Amino acid sequence: MIIGVGADLTDIRRIQRSLDRYGDRFRLRCFTELERSRSDRKPDPAWSYAKRFSAKEACAKALGTGMRRDVYWRDMGVVNLPSGQPTMLLTGHAAEHLTRLTPAGHKPRIHLTLSDEHPYALAFVVIEALPMA
Repeated sequence: MIIGVGADLTDIRRIQRSLDRYGDRFRLRCFTELERSRSDRKPDPAWSYAKRFSAKEACAKALGTGMRRDVYWRDMGVVNLPSGQPTMLLTGHAAEHLTRLTPAGHKPRIHLTLSDEHPYALAFVVIEALPMA
């Protein structure tokens, strides 16, 4: 059963301006250590950061909270499954909210797709509740 859907479009140039202006302050406030490590290794880190920023916004929409109600940027991080497929790892208040949304006897699964076409980065999130076997 689908318990949440969210989408977000981010302007890569806006993320680049934030990186230029605020540097580590922006990186540390919005991104997990893993996200920073992966993004900073890219030839153009702003593209990677923009996709992750979009993923966080889309995930907050799928949770039904937006970026408020105690859901913080670093409570949501883009990670990859062993197959390489991206998904979201939730911690803190975001994880607590997901637990409240998930019906008894089910486990949540977060589907994430990312795309970019300069100057935009796109993320789409679907949160599914799967019956436990």
